[in-house]
Order: sequence, then structure tokens, then C-alpha cells
Amino acid sequence: LFANSSIPRSHIASQQTFKLNHTMFRIKDPKISLEFYQDVLGMKVPIEKMEVESAKFTNYFLGFQDSNQDLKSASPLHREGIVELCHNWGTESDDNFSGYHNGNKSPQGFGHLAITCDDVEKTCAYLEEKQVKFQKKLNDGSMKGIAFIQDPDGYWIEILGNNFFD
Repeated sequence: LFANSSIPRSHIASQQTFKLNHTMFRIKDPKISLEFYQDVLGMKVPIEKMEVESAKFTNYFLGFQDSNQDLKSASPLHREGIVELCHNWGTESDDNFSGYHNGNKSPQGFGHLAITCDDVEKTCAYLEEKQVKFQKKLNDGSMKGIAFIQDPDGYWIEILGNNFFD
């Protein structure tokens, strides 16, 4: 990394504080999406919501409870692995709105989020019990031991065990 002397040291030092903070999904109906991410997946809201009235949208920032941080006191900018759900007002009641592109249909782009868990088989059984739509069940296809589910807007979420790469 330091072999390239054209990169200023101050620039390299600043990269040491980089972290993947959040990714954003546009959602059709916040009631349905929040129920999925909070009640089914167990995410919490680090900050309640951010309404931008001038642009007619609301952002919801969700993340899993970090044992090292209190969700109420931690700024979303100091956390990692946050999902931002962006609701453009009116889409939930617009009969002509067909939804957003999930990145997995042509033309392909964004693919999926991934969440890990202690017991992937129990997690998948729980998700089936909750009637979550599966894109790929745990042992379907050639890639065994991973599953893909869809959120209410069709975005894919990979489910794998904490020890998948061990």
C-alpha cells in the first residue's frame, strides 16, 4: 500500500477510519417494509425517521442491536451495517406504481444484502413460519448452506451461518 509514493500519507491515514455505514433501498410502503425488517428480521430503528418535506420522502434507518452500543445514544453515522429505507410519499397508494428494480433482473446491478446467524437451519425454518418469500431455499441448487429471501419490495437478502466460511 505504501509503495505508491504518489498517494499522500494524509489520504491513506484517512482511509483507516472508513467503514461501511449503510445501504439504501427505496420502498413502496413503509408500514409493510418496517414490519418486515423490525418484526421478522429483528432490526431496530437507531433514529426514528428523517422526513424531508421539501422533497416528499422519509428515510428510516434500521440496524441490529450492537452489544457495544445503546441504539438510542448512538448516532447512525457511528454504526455499521445500517439499512436505510427510503419512502417516496404516495407510492403506497399509487395503483400505477409497479415497484422498484431490485438489481437481479435485466439489466442486473445491485445483488443483495447478507445477514448471518448462529443457526441457519433454525433461521430458515423461522422465516418459512413467518411466510417470508424465498428466492433460494437453504439446500436448493449447487450452493448448499445458504438461502436467499425477498423483502416486501423484492430485494434479495442472503441468509448464512456465522461459520459459513470456516
